Amino acid sequence: MNYKCVAEADIAYFISILGEKAVILDVESKALYAQDRTEDLHFEPDLVLIPSTPEQISSILKYCNEQKISITPRGAGTGLSGGALPVMRGIVLSTEKLNKILKIDHENFQAIVEPGVINEVLQQEVLQHGLFYPPDPASKGSCFLGGNVAHASGGPRALKYGTTRDYILNLEVVLPSGEIIWTGANTLKYSTGYNLTHLIIGSEGTLCIITKIVLKLIAAPKKNMLLLASFDSPEKACKAVAAIFMAGCHPSVCEFIEPEGFRLSSNYTGLAFAIPQNIEAYLLIEVDGNEEDSIMQECEQISEVLTKFDVVDILFASSTEQKEYFWKLRRTIGESTKHNNVYKEEDTVVPRGELPKLFSGVKEIATRYSIRTICYGHAGDGNLHVNILKDELSEDFWNHEVKEAIKEIFLLCKSLGGTISGEHGIGYVQKEFMPLVLDEMNLELMRKIKLAFDPNQILNPGKIF
Repeated sequence: MNYKCVAEADIAYFISILGEKAVILDVESKALYAQDRTEDLHFEPDLVLIPSTPEQISSILKYCNEQKISITPRGAGTGLSGGALPVMRGIVLSTEKLNKILKIDHENFQAIVEPGVINEVLQQEVLQHGLFYPPDPASKGSCFLGGNVAHASGGPRALKYGTTRDYILNLEVVLPSGEIIWTGANTLKYSTGYNLTHLIIGSEGTLCIITKIVLKLIAAPKKNMLLLASFDSPEKACKAVAAIFMAGCHPSVCEFIEPEGFRLSSNYTGLAFAIPQNIEAYLLIEVDGNEEDSIMQECEQISEVLTKFDVVDILFASSTEQKEYFWKLRRTIGESTKHNNVYKEEDTVVPRGELPKLFSGVKEIATRYSIRTICYGHAGDGNLHVNILKDELSEDFWNHEVKEAIKEIFLLCKSLGGTISGEHGIGYVQKEFMPLVLDEMNLELMRKIKLAFDPNQILNPGKIF
């Protein structure tokens, strides 16, 4: 697809509808929008537009559709698959000014927000009303809700409460042609034709631009308890996960962490964390609810299950300070891994019971290719993040041999009934691997959906396919 280069006349048009301050042309400012948190990739756009209303976005899209100028929608830039990278140059359209919580509807347990609202800001706001918005990606303190919707983001508490997909009732979106539509209804049930809302969720900005989100909320649990269990074998830790659920327990969180992940996070944050020599894996488990007695009873039941898998030690974090300490260590693993290294993060996911085979298979592949991996993630739902570190590898090895190792990891996922992304999306870096897990008919149907929404293919080109 040939896209038009942005010309002076185009810039003048954008300034006329947005004002000069919302049209970013200088190289230094554009550089901030040339990368996200995906590896060390960098793609500079021709310009950056920062609209503040759906009507402005409508005018921009209509104009770009007519002129065949490519547009890359962008939220906070916290993505890990290159979804917000302007790989075809053109325009980056940032939603950072659409950052209002428009309404909290207590009676119907709903909130209406703009896409630039930060995840944790919404969580804290609804909590003041006794309500709960569960999806909590590791970057919840900075990621935008619009980006969460675009990637169908999850997080640790997806285990009990579900992913972003389970909390989106309706969306206001702008189509590439400029029309503004609502995709569904603000109802808990919807059986009125094709569900366009769920089609948009996870579409990574390739079909439309989200301008309003209607979210489902639930009552906030009043109490929780956090456990950190250590093991001398990663495989035992992985096997313990399925056994917890077989015992009838329902933790809100069940995270797997290799010790090296905690070690890097400790060094990065300055939080002291001692790791005994014999420890090879950790499970971070949270139980929540409204009654302290029932929470403690479930924690004891989980502890009994863990003893059957030779758990070395179980630490109970009951105070707010202790919980925040462990959560900070867990949530900064990705950031700390990247701090002094280049890395590729693969978002593998398999049925929960296959997690032991996935972990051991990943390590076997890493050994054969002589690469270093750090694994952690949402063990409770089979979602294992595999961080591959560049270390001293040559550029040629990093760009070729490592890619072959990634292919083997993805084929392993497929053989175990899983797939190549559980919550990070496909974006730019994973698109070449899509044929490994999807038939050509699946991909062709997706391409046709893309063309039905965006026949000129101006929205986020170079992604997914």
